[in-house]
Amino acid sequence: MSRQDINRSGEMEVFVSVVERGGFSAAAQARRMTPSAVSKLVARLETRLGARLVNRSTRKLQLTPEGCAFYERSVAILANISEAERFASAGEQAAGRISINTSGSFGNHVLAPLIPAFMAEHPDVTLDITHTDRVVDLLEERADVAIRAGPLKTSSLIARKLGAARKIIVASPDYLERNSKPRSAADLHNHRRIGFSYARALEGWPVIEAGETITIPLTPGLQVGDGEAMRYLALSGAGLARMTEFTVRADIATDRLVPVLEELNPGDVEEFYAVYIGQGGPLPARVRALLDFLAKHIRL
Repeated sequence: MSRQDINRSGEMEVFVSVVERGGFSAAAQARRMTPSAVSKLVARLETRLGARLVNRSTRKLQLTPEGCAFYERSVAILANISEAERFASAGEQAAGRISINTSGSFGNHVLAPLIPAFMAEHPDVTLDITHTDRVVDLLEERADVAIRAGPLKTSSLIARKLGAARKIIVASPDYLERNSKPRSAADLHNHRRIGFSYARALEGWPVIEAGETITIPLTPGLQVGDGEAMRYLALSGAGLARMTEFTVRADIATDRLVPVLEELNPGDVEEFYAVYIGQGGPLPARVRALLDFLAKHIRL
């Protein structure tokens, strides 16, 4: 018999019944089998494993050390199978683990403040949140949902729009005191401009000059791989940064960062999407609950 033809979970269930009911006859009655069928199944199991699991006697059944270990592992495995089936068949009940992959900026400034309300609304859901600005493969990373900026580039995924955020140029008061505040697009060439290092980043900053939108190229002096690193560099006075408004809203409100050249801001926005794998059947209730919650509560 090939390995794939063996019903290993069924064998475990019978063996656990034998142990917990104290013998073959009681297990056979509980499993609606004959005692000889149960005895033969355990014997086949021992032969396949190459280890004696029980010492048989006329008075009682005694587990060997190998039998004790196999029993304990079987109980754990069968419990995991039951849990998996319960989560898969939960229907409208949102339960189980949700893996979310998002950028540090979105995760810290938009997602995190909403988490307590979501978990209060869905107490049987557990969240596993990973921050990275790198575009990830959902299957490879085993992520249920990724929250990303920009349109989809592959048809194998589905995206649900969550909102759009303005982009603004900011700097710390200390930096502006040392370098003077830029008053025109041309002044930007005299300032250090912090850029993103990943491949999908824009090549420059769009600003309005003489009624038209032009692009100021970035200098290669200072680049980072994520929005939170850029924010901290701006706060430390390392240079000007152009970021989504929600990332620096609290810093502007507390005067730790100052908007720059707002009168030349072209008003471009960055759109954010919840991206998920939607093919191959209905969405699990837990994922659907998260998507609906985010679409309802996110305000960028």
